[in-house]
Amino acid sequence: MAEEIRAEMVANVWKIVAAVGDTVSEDDTILILESMKMEIPVHPEGSGTITQLAVKEGDVVQEGDLIAVIG
Repeated sequence: MAEEIRAEMVANVWKIVAAVGDTVSEDDTILILESMKMEIPVHPEGSGTITQLAVKEGDVVQEGDLIAVIG
């Protein structure tokens, strides 16, 4: 079953660290969000392969927006 990673707050996509096709685990950072001058790393809840990145650097995400899908 695919895991959807969604934004937990309004933020800017500051840096994307992983790419589609990368294998990730719960300790890996997929991307870094920036909100109110704070950097917030985004991690998956489990292990899998990134099948979709729904954002690009510089995007603004709203709470609940899809960021990535881990398969």
